[in-house]
Amino acid sequence: MKVNSPNDIPSADYKEALLSLLYQLADDDFILAYRGSEWLGLAPHIEEDVAFSSINQDTMGHATMFYQLLEELGEGDQDHLAHGRKASERRNAILLEEVNGPGHYLQEPRYDWAFAVVRHYFYSVSKKVRIDSLKNSSYEPLAEMAIKINTELYYHLLHWKTWFIQLMNAGGEARERMNKAIERVLDEFQGVLTLGPNGKEMSIMALIEGEENLSKRWEVALQPVFQSTQLSFPPKVSMKKGNGRLGEHTPELDTALSTLSEVYNTNPAASW
Repeated sequence: MKVNSPNDIPSADYKEALLSLLYQLADDDFILAYRGSEWLGLAPHIEEDVAFSSINQDTMGHATMFYQLLEELGEGDQDHLAHGRKASERRNAILLEEVNGPGHYLQEPRYDWAFAVVRHYFYSVSKKVRIDSLKNSSYEPLAEMAIKINTELYYHLLHWKTWFIQLMNAGGEARERMNKAIERVLDEFQGVLTLGPNGKEMSIMALIEGEENLSKRWEVALQPVFQSTQLSFPPKVSMKKGNGRLGEHTPELDTALSTLSEVYNTNPAASW
């Protein structure tokens, strides 16, 4: 069954599952794009500064697209959805809201490039898996959007995969720092992979594949890279700080939202 527009939604249960999925997709991209933007001027070299900025712009654009679908479904203005909601209303994974490292991007930033590479690479792989599944979503506007996003995502994934392999194969301090970053990311990555309390309904209603299938495909996509860099496989993921899909977050998200939404809160009519 294909649902072609908000007016064709067959049931309240279908809409609830769809909204839950869209909030996850939008909030994940929104907060990670912001964390990535904090690297502007701090990346390892000027070419990476340009490339990373482009990726963050794409990712924020994807968030905008998902918020637009939520607006069309009656959830409110997309600017409010992006900037006006409290941390407890957000459904992003906790891993994605974590700071890049000690300090502040305007004052003594001591960010961890290894953490940035691992977080973005593992996330890009999981996002690619979801987008591939969403191309067959029963909600046609979401399926069409996934096709558009997929083209840009290909380059994001290639970028972070290249960084990951190069740093892992560099040996010495680079590999040591990467191993620490991998451990840190995997400690929270189950929060990215989970579809939350409505995950089963999402699968039943063919909005997206089931969580178990998506997680397995994420592992399969990583396997060649893990093997080529002599990493143990499969990766063991957990969720130690809470479940962002349930609105559980760290104070780091409150701080990020305060910065992100400063202009909007001053003048809600301003365009973001």
